[in-house]
Amino acid sequence: MLTEPRAGRLAAWGNALIAGMVSPDDAAVAIVGDDAVHRVEGLPGEAGPVGLTLALGRLRALGARGLRVALPAPGHPLGLSGPPEFNARALEAEEAVICHGAALGLVPEVHEAGPEGDVHVEVVWHCLAVREAPPADVPSLGEAERELAEALRDATEVLTRLDVAGSGPVAEAALAAYRARAERGREVLAPGYPSRAVRVLEMAQRVGMLISLAYENGHGGAVSAAKMAARGEALRPVERTARRAQVAAYNSVVEERERGVR
Repeated sequence: MLTEPRAGRLAAWGNALIAGMVSPDDAAVAIVGDDAVHRVEGLPGEAGPVGLTLALGRLRALGARGLRVALPAPGHPLGLSGPPEFNARALEAEEAVICHGAALGLVPEVHEAGPEGDVHVEVVWHCLAVREAPPADVPSLGEAERELAEALRDATEVLTRLDVAGSGPVAEAALAAYRARAERGREVLAPGYPSRAVRVLEMAQRVGMLISLAYENGHGGAVSAAKMAARGEALRPVERTARRAQVAAYNSVVEERERGVR
Protein backbone atom coordinates (compact mmCIF):
# COMPACT_ATOMS: atom_id res chain seq x y z
CA MET A 1 0.00 0.00 0.00
CA LEU A 2 3.03 2.23 -0.06
CA THR A 3 2.71 2.50 -3.82
CA GLU A 4 -0.04 4.55 -5.37
CA PRO A 5 -2.61 2.39 -7.15
CA ARG A 6 -2.83 3.04 -10.87
CA ALA A 7 -6.59 3.40 -10.45
CA GLY A 8 -5.90 6.23 -8.01
CA ARG A 9 -3.72 8.11 -10.49
CA LEU A 10 -6.23 7.64 -13.30
CA ALA A 11 -9.17 8.80 -11.19
CA ALA A 12 -7.38 11.74 -9.57
CA TRP A 13 -5.94 13.21 -12.77
CA GLY A 14 -9.03 12.30 -14.75
CA ASN A 15 -11.12 14.27 -12.26
CA ALA A 16 -8.73 17.22 -12.55
CA LEU A 17 -9.14 17.09 -16.33
CA ILE A 18 -12.94 16.93 -16.12
CA ALA A 19 -12.87 19.96 -13.81
CA GLY A 20 -10.74 21.86 -16.34
CA MET A 21 -7.79 22.18 -13.98
CA VAL A 22 -5.22 20.37 -16.15
CA SER A 23 -4.74 19.79 -19.87
CA PRO A 24 -5.41 16.38 -21.46
CA ASP A 25 -1.69 15.89 -22.18
CA ASP A 26 -0.65 16.78 -18.62
CA ALA A 27 -3.27 14.42 -17.20
CA ALA A 28 -2.08 11.58 -19.44
CA VAL A 29 1.57 12.09 -18.46
CA ALA A 30 0.69 12.08 -14.74
CA ILE A 31 -1.43 8.94 -15.07
CA VAL A 32 1.28 7.00 -16.91
CA GLY A 33 3.88 7.96 -14.29
CA ASP A 34 6.87 5.61 -14.43
CA ASP A 35 5.13 3.16 -16.77
CA ALA A 36 6.01 3.03 -20.46
CA VAL A 37 2.53 3.42 -21.91
CA HIS A 38 -1.16 3.15 -21.04
CA ARG A 39 -3.90 2.24 -23.52
CA VAL A 40 -7.66 1.81 -23.20
CA GLU A 41 -9.36 -1.16 -24.87
CA GLY A 42 -13.08 -1.74 -25.39
CA LEU A 43 -14.06 1.92 -25.40
CA PRO A 44 -17.45 2.44 -27.07
CA GLY A 45 -16.99 3.73 -30.61
CA GLU A 46 -13.39 2.53 -30.92
CA ALA A 47 -12.39 -0.59 -32.84
CA GLY A 48 -9.14 -1.12 -30.95
CA PRO A 49 -6.96 0.19 -28.13
CA VAL A 50 -6.52 3.98 -27.92
CA GLY A 51 -4.24 6.31 -25.98
CA LEU A 52 -5.19 7.95 -22.71
CA THR A 53 -5.73 11.43 -24.14
CA LEU A 54 -8.31 10.22 -26.64
CA ALA A 55 -9.87 7.86 -24.11
CA LEU A 56 -10.38 10.52 -21.45
CA GLY A 57 -11.98 12.83 -23.98
CA ARG A 58 -14.26 10.06 -25.23
CA LEU A 59 -15.35 9.19 -21.67
CA ARG A 60 -16.33 12.81 -21.09
CA ALA A 61 -18.30 12.80 -24.35
CA LEU A 62 -20.05 9.62 -23.21
CA GLY A 63 -21.28 11.42 -20.09
CA ALA A 64 -18.63 10.79 -17.44
CA ARG A 65 -18.96 13.51 -14.79
CA GLY A 66 -16.27 12.07 -12.53
CA LEU A 67 -14.11 9.04 -11.83
CA ARG A 68 -14.28 6.90 -8.71
CA VAL A 69 -11.79 4.34 -7.40
CA ALA A 70 -12.50 0.79 -6.27
CA LEU A 71 -9.91 -1.23 -4.30
CA PRO A 72 -11.62 -4.59 -3.73
CA ALA A 73 -10.20 -7.55 -1.85
CA PRO A 74 -11.57 -11.07 -1.27
CA GLY A 75 -14.75 -10.72 0.78
CA HIS A 76 -14.69 -6.94 0.50
CA PRO A 77 -16.02 -5.45 -2.80
CA LEU A 78 -14.85 -1.96 -1.80
CA GLY A 79 -16.07 0.69 -4.25
CA LEU A 80 -17.80 -1.74 -6.62
CA SER A 81 -21.44 -1.71 -7.72
CA GLY A 82 -21.64 -4.62 -10.20
CA PRO A 83 -22.38 -6.40 -12.38
CA PRO A 84 -20.67 -9.63 -11.26
CA GLU A 85 -18.55 -9.85 -14.42
CA PHE A 86 -16.99 -6.46 -13.80
CA ASN A 87 -16.59 -7.12 -10.08
CA ALA A 88 -14.69 -10.35 -10.83
CA ARG A 89 -12.26 -8.58 -13.17
CA ALA A 90 -11.75 -5.77 -10.65
CA LEU A 91 -11.18 -8.22 -7.80
CA GLU A 92 -8.55 -10.06 -9.84
CA ALA A 93 -6.72 -6.76 -10.52
CA GLU A 94 -7.39 -5.52 -6.95
CA GLU A 95 -8.34 -2.10 -8.38
CA ALA A 96 -10.65 -0.40 -10.85
CA VAL A 97 -12.03 2.96 -11.91
CA ILE A 98 -15.77 3.64 -12.17
CA CYS A 99 -16.98 6.37 -14.54
CA HIS A 100 -19.73 8.24 -12.72
CA GLY A 101 -22.46 9.19 -15.18
CA ALA A 102 -21.35 6.91 -18.02
CA ALA A 103 -22.07 3.38 -16.67
CA LEU A 104 -18.55 2.30 -17.65
CA GLY A 105 -15.62 0.98 -15.67
CA LEU A 106 -11.91 0.49 -16.31
CA VAL A 107 -9.79 -2.40 -15.05
CA PRO A 108 -6.01 -2.40 -15.55
CA GLU A 109 -4.02 -5.29 -16.98
CA VAL A 110 -0.30 -4.85 -16.37
CA HIS A 111 2.40 -6.32 -18.62
CA GLU A 112 6.16 -6.28 -18.02
CA ALA A 113 8.56 -6.59 -20.94
CA GLY A 114 12.27 -6.22 -21.63
CA PRO A 115 15.49 -7.79 -20.37
CA GLU A 116 16.48 -7.91 -16.71
CA GLY A 117 17.59 -4.49 -15.59
CA ASP A 118 15.66 -2.76 -18.34
CA VAL A 119 12.09 -3.89 -17.72
CA HIS A 120 9.31 -1.54 -18.80
CA VAL A 121 5.65 -1.69 -17.85
CA GLU A 122 2.72 -1.42 -20.23
CA VAL A 123 -0.86 -1.09 -18.99
CA VAL A 124 -4.07 -1.87 -20.86
CA TRP A 125 -7.25 -0.55 -19.26
CA HIS A 126 -10.21 -2.75 -20.19
CA CYS A 127 -13.42 -0.72 -20.53
CA LEU A 128 -16.51 -2.64 -19.41
CA ALA A 129 -20.12 -1.93 -18.55
CA VAL A 130 -20.94 -1.25 -14.88
CA ARG A 131 -24.13 -0.88 -12.90
CA GLU A 132 -25.18 2.65 -11.93
CA ALA A 133 -25.51 2.21 -8.17
CA PRO A 134 -23.89 3.52 -4.97
CA PRO A 135 -20.37 2.05 -4.50
CA ALA A 136 -19.96 -0.55 -1.78
CA ASP A 137 -18.65 0.38 1.68
CA VAL A 138 -17.08 3.77 0.86
CA PRO A 139 -16.99 6.12 3.89
CA SER A 140 -17.08 9.89 3.88
CA LEU A 141 -13.80 11.74 4.34
CA GLY A 142 -14.75 12.59 7.91
CA GLU A 143 -15.54 8.97 8.74
CA ALA A 144 -12.34 7.80 7.08
CA GLU A 145 -10.22 10.26 9.03
CA ARG A 146 -11.70 9.17 12.36
CA GLU A 147 -11.32 5.49 11.53
CA LEU A 148 -7.73 5.99 10.40
CA ALA A 149 -6.72 7.68 13.64
CA GLU A 150 -7.94 4.62 15.52
CA ALA A 151 -6.36 2.24 12.99
CA LEU A 152 -2.98 3.96 13.32
CA ARG A 153 -3.07 3.44 17.09
CA ASP A 154 -4.16 -0.17 16.63
CA ALA A 155 -1.40 -0.91 14.11
CA THR A 156 1.26 0.56 16.38
CA GLU A 157 -0.04 -1.42 19.37
CA VAL A 158 -0.11 -4.65 17.36
CA LEU A 159 3.47 -4.22 16.15
CA THR A 160 4.62 -3.52 19.68
CA ARG A 161 2.72 -6.44 21.19
CA LEU A 162 3.95 -8.91 18.58
CA ASP A 163 7.50 -7.54 18.79
CA VAL A 164 7.78 -6.81 15.08
CA ALA A 165 10.97 -4.78 14.88
CA GLY A 166 10.99 -1.57 12.87
CA SER A 167 14.61 -2.02 11.87
CA GLY A 168 16.69 -3.65 9.21
CA PRO A 169 17.11 -2.85 5.50
CA VAL A 170 13.51 -3.61 4.49
CA ALA A 171 12.09 -1.40 7.20
CA GLU A 172 14.54 1.41 6.49
CA ALA A 173 13.76 1.35 2.76
CA ALA A 174 10.03 1.46 3.45
CA LEU A 175 10.40 4.36 5.86
CA ALA A 176 12.60 6.28 3.40
CA ALA A 177 10.04 5.77 0.62
CA TYR A 178 7.25 7.03 2.84
CA ARG A 179 9.19 10.10 3.96
CA ALA A 180 10.12 10.99 0.37
CA ARG A 181 6.50 10.74 -0.67
CA ALA A 182 5.23 12.76 2.27
CA GLU A 183 7.70 15.54 1.50
CA ARG A 184 6.14 15.96 -1.95
CA GLY A 185 2.96 17.12 -0.23
CA ARG A 186 0.14 17.75 -2.63
CA GLU A 187 1.65 15.54 -5.29
CA VAL A 188 -0.17 12.69 -3.60
CA LEU A 189 -3.32 13.95 -5.35
CA ALA A 190 -4.11 15.97 -8.47
CA PRO A 191 -5.11 19.66 -8.46
CA GLY A 192 -8.61 20.38 -7.20
CA TYR A 193 -8.71 17.97 -4.29
CA PRO A 194 -9.56 19.33 -0.82
CA SER A 195 -6.74 19.50 1.71
CA ARG A 196 -8.60 17.04 3.91
CA ALA A 197 -8.44 14.43 1.14
CA VAL A 198 -4.67 14.90 0.90
CA ARG A 199 -4.37 14.49 4.68
CA VAL A 200 -6.52 11.35 4.72
CA LEU A 201 -4.61 9.77 1.84
CA GLU A 202 -1.25 10.49 3.48
CA MET A 203 -2.48 8.97 6.74
CA ALA A 204 -3.77 5.90 4.88
CA GLN A 205 -0.35 5.50 3.29
CA ARG A 206 1.30 5.73 6.69
CA VAL A 207 -0.98 2.99 8.03
CA GLY A 208 -0.16 0.98 4.91
CA MET A 209 3.54 1.43 5.63
CA LEU A 210 3.12 -0.02 9.12
CA ILE A 211 1.14 -2.97 7.75
CA SER A 212 3.81 -3.62 5.12
CA LEU A 213 6.51 -3.63 7.79
CA ALA A 214 4.49 -6.05 9.88
CA TYR A 215 4.05 -8.50 7.03
CA GLU A 216 7.41 -8.16 5.30
CA ASN A 217 9.92 -7.54 8.07
CA GLY A 218 11.42 -10.85 9.09
CA HIS A 219 13.09 -9.44 12.22
CA GLY A 220 11.61 -9.33 15.68
CA GLY A 221 9.76 -11.92 17.72
CA ALA A 222 6.75 -12.54 15.46
CA VAL A 223 8.31 -15.45 13.59
CA SER A 224 6.44 -18.55 14.79
CA ALA A 225 3.44 -19.80 12.81
CA ALA A 226 1.12 -18.97 15.69
CA LYS A 227 2.43 -15.44 16.03
CA MET A 228 2.33 -14.87 12.29
CA ALA A 229 -1.31 -15.98 12.26
CA ALA A 230 -2.06 -13.65 15.17
CA ARG A 231 -0.32 -10.81 13.37
CA GLY A 232 -2.46 -11.33 10.26
CA GLU A 233 -5.66 -11.56 12.28
CA ALA A 234 -4.90 -8.38 14.18
CA LEU A 235 -3.84 -6.34 11.16
CA ARG A 236 -6.57 -7.43 8.74
CA PRO A 237 -9.17 -4.89 9.97
CA VAL A 238 -6.49 -2.18 10.02
CA GLU A 239 -5.62 -2.89 6.39
CA ARG A 240 -9.32 -2.80 5.50
CA THR A 241 -9.68 0.61 7.13
CA ALA A 242 -6.68 1.97 5.23
CA ARG A 243 -8.08 0.79 1.90
CA ARG A 244 -11.48 2.36 2.67
CA ALA A 245 -9.75 5.65 3.47
CA GLN A 246 -7.79 5.59 0.22
CA VAL A 247 -11.00 5.16 -1.75
CA ALA A 248 -12.70 7.94 0.22
CA ALA A 249 -9.82 10.32 -0.54
CA TYR A 250 -9.71 9.59 -4.27
CA ASN A 251 -13.51 9.78 -4.58
CA SER A 252 -13.95 12.93 -2.50
CA VAL A 253 -14.03 15.34 -5.46
CA VAL A 254 -16.86 13.42 -7.12
CA GLU A 255 -18.80 13.14 -3.87
CA GLU A 256 -18.49 16.87 -3.15
CA ARG A 257 -19.39 17.77 -6.72
CA GLU A 258 -22.55 15.65 -6.49
CA ARG A 259 -23.52 17.34 -3.24
CA GLY A 260 -22.95 20.75 -4.78
CA VAL A 261 -20.11 21.60 -2.36
CA ARG A 262 -17.66 22.54 -5.08
